[in-house]
Amino acid sequence: MPRDADSFLAADFPDSLRKIRERTPARIFMGRAGASYRTSTQLDLREAHAAARDAVRAELDLETGFGGAFIKQWDLFEVCTEARSKQEYLLQPDLGRRLNETSRQELAERCTRETDIQIAIGDGLSVTAVVAQVPSLLPLLEEGARARGWTIGNPFVIRHCRVGILNEIGELLAPNVAVLLIGERPGLATAESLSAYMAYQPGKTNTDANRNLISNIHSRGLDSQTAADRILNLAARMMAQRISGFSLREQLASALDGPAIKV
Repeated sequence: MPRDADSFLAADFPDSLRKIRERTPARIFMGRAGASYRTSTQLDLREAHAAARDAVRAELDLETGFGGAFIKQWDLFEVCTEARSKQEYLLQPDLGRRLNETSRQELAERCTRETDIQIAIGDGLSVTAVVAQVPSLLPLLEEGARARGWTIGNPFVIRHCRVGILNEIGELLAPNVAVLLIGERPGLATAESLSAYMAYQPGKTNTDANRNLISNIHSRGLDSQTAADRILNLAARMMAQRISGFSLREQLASALDGPAIKV
């Protein structure tokens, strides 16, 4: 979010407060006009709110969102959950956790079973995030997985998708690790934030406790390369320990290349 160079902060606030403001997209120390926001702040909030609503309500169009060359390169195809419309998807979340019968058949025909890693792309609650982040993240994941000698399933896109669809992917395709790249619920800081939900050999009885999450993949959060490294490293730990979820901790190298730290 742009900061007004000529705002009252430049003259009236000390460096310590300006430094705090620069470290977060949160709207702090924005000033006021009487008991209200300043006009520029109010307009910025309205713009962000409109972007969030658009991200939730938009329908993903592969050709418009990714372009023909990207679709052809990755042999992307679309399947759909039992939610028949965006409205139904929003009002009945459970429908977004199950594929419709036609989509189950298509996955069985087009995807290889029992790969090391299977990546799916779900629209989730932000089509904007999917379009913004997936084109840079997917190639990095594929390159890193092949460098590790893993087998990779053909990626596909799921319309009207909820996180619980990981269970059905596991039942149908039986990968060692399933990765769902899905648009996060947008807020007033950004509508372009993507999440990666992951599970080791997911099945129909899995819950959130069996999944791991790497979130805030966007320009002011995790960049694509960092996100890809973390996803692949966590997938490697899942395969090594044959577990996922609350009992598996992510390990990251410290900033000074010291011992790994658990998060």
